[in-house]
Amino acid sequence: MYNKLYENLSDELSSGKEAVMLTFMKPTNKKKGSIINKIVLAKGSLELNPLFNDMNEELRKRILLSFETGSLQFVSSEEETALIEPYFSKPRLIILGGGHIAKPLAELGAKIGFSVIVVDDRPSFANTARFPEAHEVICESFDKAFSRLNIRKSDFVVIVTRGHRHDGICLRSTLNSNPAYMGMIGSKRRVKSMKEELQSEGYSKELIDSINSPIGLEIGAVTPDEIAISIIAEVISYRRARGKTISKESNVKFNWPEFDESIVEEMSRDSEIPRALITIISSKGSVPRKAGAKMIVWLDGRVMGTIGGGCSEASIITIARSTILNNEYSIEHVDMTGNVAEDEGMVCGGVIDVLIESF
Repeated sequence: MYNKLYENLSDELSSGKEAVMLTFMKPTNKKKGSIINKIVLAKGSLELNPLFNDMNEELRKRILLSFETGSLQFVSSEEETALIEPYFSKPRLIILGGGHIAKPLAELGAKIGFSVIVVDDRPSFANTARFPEAHEVICESFDKAFSRLNIRKSDFVVIVTRGHRHDGICLRSTLNSNPAYMGMIGSKRRVKSMKEELQSEGYSKELIDSINSPIGLEIGAVTPDEIAISIIAEVISYRRARGKTISKESNVKFNWPEFDESIVEEMSRDSEIPRALITIISSKGSVPRKAGAKMIVWLDGRVMGTIGGGCSEASIITIARSTILNNEYSIEHVDMTGNVAEDEGMVCGGVIDVLIESF
């Protein structure tokens, strides 16, 4: 049930689109109830979608807010509750330049969940043998490569080319796209000269100041591996901590939603064994995984994914099997604070609420 819907969601994400899944629930009490329906809406075609246009104003407003903030939203009435989950494609780490820093940077980027793209104009540097972990390796001149890249606002762009001329091409092509992160390696003299050129060409101070250069966090890095670590640490800080402020008045920031690609793909497949989909719907404090994280539990005891591990997860798995048998949904509260966390030997301390859906 609903596997075709998850297949459609997977297709949207694989094509680089953003989407939301709406789950409509009919509660029988505060914790349990039944799933009425699920729908998927792609961001790019909302205005043309009759399902979206027929929704009430509050629901439409929360859908747009979910896209804008990357956060789960709820809309409740006396009869039903709608959960709105944003799904964004893996963020892309675009590495412009395939030299000695690019190689460890690509490895680190892929390991922490980025879809890595490497660009270089030299065949000996731009090849899959050198970058096996990259989603795509483009061997093309830097000016021509940008027509294939189509830089998005969700991209993280790292410029590590071998010369001033290439830096200029990459910076000019990236600046106007306003990506989530843009950094350029280079000496103070080289960076200063490049910024002066851009200023003389009419680029605003705000745009020029958005260039992270010198690139990377200051950790005293010397070797290519160390420099790559400092760069990826800065990239993580922009993805997780600094983020882009959505509203200066309320200081609301965009939050990258948790995305388990393998879970979505698995839910798109038929299963002869009944299963439950477990989703963290809210989190507070220091918890292993945030809202949006998912796992699957089958009635025969198999599991896929995690919502944080430990005894707390084990108890949720037990409840999930009961939920499957009753063909319902259940909302459970998990406390990882104080003595609860200490008793389990956990270093975290927070609380989460999870939604368990039977399929």
